[in-house]
Amino acid sequence: MPTAREALLDAALSALTDLPWSAVRMVDVASAAGVSRQTLYNEFGSKDGLARALVRREADVYLHGVERLLAEWADPADRLVAVAERTVREARARPLLRALLTGCWGEWLPAPRPVRASAAPSGVPAQRRADAGPLAAAELVALVRDRSAAALDRGRTDHRLPGHSRVGQGSGRQGSAGQVSAGQGSAAHSRAELLYRCELAIRLALAHLIAPAGASVGPLVRTAVTASVNAPLTAPLSAPSPRAGGR
Repeated sequence: MPTAREALLDAALSALTDLPWSAVRMVDVASAAGVSRQTLYNEFGSKDGLARALVRREADVYLHGVERLLAEWADPADRLVAVAERTVREARARPLLRALLTGCWGEWLPAPRPVRASAAPSGVPAQRRADAGPLAAAELVALVRDRSAAALDRGRTDHRLPGHSRVGQGSGRQGSAGQVSAGQGSAAHSRAELLYRCELAIRLALAHLIAPAGASVGPLVRTAVTASVNAPLTAPLSAPSPRAGGR
């Protein structure tokens, strides 16, 4: 049975199916969740607090789904393809997630303001986390990139993306400071390449979400992340997420 907090968030999300956020009334959300309006205010503090919690939950659900996918597959390319395909599929079905990933917020959706610096901390632990404000699109992309890279780095060494090798694998003891330095440089380049490929997968998913090309993003991601790299990396790892307005 869902908690009162989850029931209220579900009711608020359901209300957005028929109404813009500006027309959603707190009393109606409380009634749909089967709790009092006072319970709603005790939990979230205000309509803005409810919006922040709603958006934060959407990001958390998405990230938990990404982590489950990364744990289900062994092959690195399969993992990145699965994450990209799920990102496109879920974002098309969930407007809040689409807004989080692209940074494109319309009047229909809640775009909550950060909590005031002078405001007293919420008495609800989950709300204190939500009060930090919604993740920016670039922050969410970076989280997916980093979690994908961490999962791949923990994965099996016989299923590697081209150019990805484990630090120190097969090298034995280093015989000189020069060899150690070379090994560290190689490891740093390998790490940078892994991060680049993980970010490439999620950015291709976002590009496909905004401007679909073909039935599935999977083949495009597989080709991109498994292609051999013969030139230095030029794409910045922390570039802002693509926005619909720039395409």
